[in-house]
Amino acid sequence: MVGVVVMLESMGLPLPAESLIITGALFCATTHKLHIEGVIIAAVAGAIMGDNFGYLLGRALGLRLLQKYGPKVGLTPERLLLGRYVFLKHGGSVVFFGRFIAVLRMFVALLAGANHMPWHTFLWHNALGGVCWAGGYAFCTYMLGNEVLKLSGPLGIGIGVCATVIIGASFLFLKRNEKRLTEEAMKAAEKDERLRITPL
Repeated sequence: MVGVVVMLESMGLPLPAESLIITGALFCATTHKLHIEGVIIAAVAGAIMGDNFGYLLGRALGLRLLQKYGPKVGLTPERLLLGRYVFLKHGGSVVFFGRFIAVLRMFVALLAGANHMPWHTFLWHNALGGVCWAGGYAFCTYMLGNEVLKLSGPLGIGIGVCATVIIGASFLFLKRNEKRLTEEAMKAAEKDERLRITPL
């Protein structure tokens, strides 16, 4: 169940994967009716597999949908090009750190696929993020046992605040530097065919 829920959330469905990992690890720590190794393996495997399925979906359908419906929500062809440029240059960091941010975790694989991020780069950062996130959460929860219940509230709030600040700062940076970065992306697209968008 842990593996399936984590996999489906990583593909883009709004499911409580993080809570389930913590609950599963707590169940192992308090009842010893499950082995923590099994929970860790299931969570990591689900995270990696789900993101790879999400990447393939994004690669096959995402770009067409973004081209077709993007302009209705302000995603112009220039901004789409900028998104592809950012994923090409910094996509590994986005994939790795996106694993730890609840909302981004659901969409990062789809966005990586839609923006044609190189698969080998995605695979490495996705696997590393999956091991650190799913494995780290399960192992730390198991080691802390019941103490994690006292820490989860303040810790969750702290992580949420940090994530909001990082996302807000990134948005402001992109907004202020959109023109310059778009020009960079256009110049890069002339040299790199991976950035060129074929019309529908």
